[in-house]
Amino acid sequence: MTEKPELDERKASVLRAIVEEYVETAQPVGSQTVARSSGLGVSSATIRNDMTILERDGYIAQPHTSAGRVPTDRGYRFFVDNFTQRGPLPPQQYRTVADFFESSHRALEDLLNETSQLLARLSRHAAVVVGPQPDQAVVRGVQLVRLQERSALLVVVLSNGAIERHVLQITDDVDDVQLAAAARAVEPQLIGRAWGTVPDAVTTGEPVVDQVAADIRAGLFSLATPDHREPLFVGGVSNIAAEQEAFSTTQSAARLLEMLEHHVVVVSVVHELLQAGLTVRIGSENHLEELRECAIVLAPYEVDGQVAGVVGVLGPTRMDYRHALSAVSAVSQQLGRHLS
Repeated sequence: MTEKPELDERKASVLRAIVEEYVETAQPVGSQTVARSSGLGVSSATIRNDMTILERDGYIAQPHTSAGRVPTDRGYRFFVDNFTQRGPLPPQQYRTVADFFESSHRALEDLLNETSQLLARLSRHAAVVVGPQPDQAVVRGVQLVRLQERSALLVVVLSNGAIERHVLQITDDVDDVQLAAAARAVEPQLIGRAWGTVPDAVTTGEPVVDQVAADIRAGLFSLATPDHREPLFVGGVSNIAAEQEAFSTTQSAARLLEMLEHHVVVVSVVHELLQAGLTVRIGSENHLEELRECAIVLAPYEVDGQVAGVVGVLGPTRMDYRHALSAVSAVSQQLGRHLS
């Protein structure tokens, strides 16, 4: 959703000052405060008239008769669309992001989980990371490693950084040379192929190797048709509890916390916005009741030029949108570059 610039320059500046002051202080904003902070060079009376028009048109609201004004969802939307051109993170925070990915040699799930924690620390809101789907990856490598006398670990490395594992039961007369030969026999049918491909039966002329290759095929079949839930990672949930005063009731924050526990719901919301690029959804723009007092800032990340997943933050509508957009953008770019 994009709000057309329907306000003249002065009223837009008044609205901008109200949003920025309210985000900073969490207190309703009066005309004298706007007069001091906006630099418009007009009287408080003129600003009061502008605020009356902004309230009439739904950009701000007056929570109490004698109070100042607070932004509405429409006011935040106008602010985001007209005053939040994406900028870089502060240098120290950008260095933190860069260092995190430069020094990261974690397995994919650990990396995505810690990325959600990193984004939560940067934004001071809850953060979500949806990982790449295995069926969108291709196979980069296959290995078979002995665990015990009668078991071996099948390891499949995927192009999106994921590593799939499956334990095979083997007979005690299979040696390490035969395990390696079986892996080499099936690997040419898998390298560069889409994950989920099951190789044809292999005949090497060595019955033991052929049996292990058949076991690998069975293991690949079970790995390629799992009942996994979506790879969703949520960080900084405690930030929502710390922001309870930004919601109208404590029940609103509690409902959001409960929703974040239902991964399928969160992933469905994220997938709905996945193809929209860098996206901000504010308050009533969200379809779910649990998100009606929330803002969501999302950015997809790409692996090898293809959209693979998404990172984002969730918080109250009284959010520092500039900083949230910068943080989400920086993390999504660095994550995609790292996985590629």
